[in-house]
Amino acid sequence: MPELPDIELYLHALRPRLVGRAVDRIRLASPFLVRTTTPDIQTLVGRTVVGIRRLGKRVVFEFDGPYLVIHLMIAGRFQWRPPNAPIPQRLGLLAIDAGEGTLLLTEAGTTRRAAAHVLPDAAALEAMDPGGLEVLTATVEQFRQALVRERHTLKRTLTDPRLFSGIGNAYSDEILHRARLSPARMSDALTSGEVAALYGAVRAVLCEWRDTLIAEAGEAFPAKVTAFRDGMAAHGRYGRPCPVCGAPIQRLRYAANEANYCPTCQTDGRLLADRGLSRLLKSDWPRSLEELERRMSSYRGRGPD
Repeated sequence: MPELPDIELYLHALRPRLVGRAVDRIRLASPFLVRTTTPDIQTLVGRTVVGIRRLGKRVVFEFDGPYLVIHLMIAGRFQWRPPNAPIPQRLGLLAIDAGEGTLLLTEAGTTRRAAAHVLPDAAALEAMDPGGLEVLTATVEQFRQALVRERHTLKRTLTDPRLFSGIGNAYSDEILHRARLSPARMSDALTSGEVAALYGAVRAVLCEWRDTLIAEAGEAFPAKVTAFRDGMAAHGRYGRPCPVCGAPIQRLRYAANEANYCPTCQTDGRLLADRGLSRLLKSDWPRSLEELERRMSSYRGRGPD
């Protein structure tokens, strides 16, 4: 799912192409995309885009009154094509013809999760806001208050849109690695120094990746927005060496998500218990990297049965 740095990348590319331009035509390929009925999405035709901004992980297209809010979810992506470009048959959901091009909304896979909402006014837009703290403009005390509002693991807390805005699975891994904190630590159990370190890591990681992605794209429209990028320290690097200490990055699976972490940098060398595997292995679950390596070595030494 695109997160704050990725959404900011899209905003950087969309604003010069759409702001100040009138919508010529809207083509809807999927009737399930639009989750509201009033106003009708076709009422946006002829209206001018006066602004584009972020609301959590959503992209907000502001008109002279109504708003179009698009949530890309996991696999939704924007593409910029020449005027009147056809909608891709398998992946295409929406086309907005405006100015000198066509904005396409596509979604990979067979499950359609991306959503669009047409809202009549600012009050309706405010009601859609999950309420998460905008960390890049928050003070450390505001950050601490959001952190301890509910008692959860740090991984869950950072990715809760009601608590923090724009942070998801990928960048929460990077933030916790930068702060050298375990994803399983409880949000209300941090020292003041650890809260300050986490606050600094959130701001640094999000800003660094936002600026890096925008610099890499330049004036081009981003062709590949992904949760897995070269240069990430932990996310998507299971089994690969930590860039700080060289220990292999480990993975903690839960529900449909996972947390990637470095045991040496983040958990004092302990392996976090994967819910499924630890229940299966019980007392055989390795407690440290050294124990894991010993077991892997013994398995390799056995050879084929």
